[in-house]
Amino acid sequence: MVVPVVPDSIAREIVIDAPPERVWAIVTEAQHLAAWFSDDAEVDLRPGGAMLLTWHGHGTYRARVETVEAPHTFAFRWLRRQDAEGSTLVVMTLTPEGASTRLRVVESGFADLEWPEDERARHADENRVGWGVELDELRAYAER
Repeated sequence: MVVPVVPDSIAREIVIDAPPERVWAIVTEAQHLAAWFSDDAEVDLRPGGAMLLTWHGHGTYRARVETVEAPHTFAFRWLRRQDAEGSTLVVMTLTPEGASTRLRVVESGFADLEWPEDERARHADENRVGWGVELDELRAYAER
């Protein structure tokens, strides 16, 4: 029997040919999130504020804003289940790099989810792949 290994966190990093202020708007404002990340978005951009991200065909997912330190750090917590069996924390860190921005995304808390091991492993792997795809879409959107 093979037991899947569940990492506690996944990280992705990209450089975007846009200044931090533009990238900040793209990762925090609903109209931009709905253009590269989800199909529809609602964001109450303050610590404790609610986020709703909707993907047509996949449903609506709730999140809670944790950190808003413009234009450097934005964090939110995915609220994955209605019964609050756990959540993961997504931290986006923006760092100026010349005229560009280095964006680092770390999603953590997979090991603490109160789900079966195989489900946690699948979820972490899906998100690892998903962040790669989404950040490529973010870069394309920001560099238009």
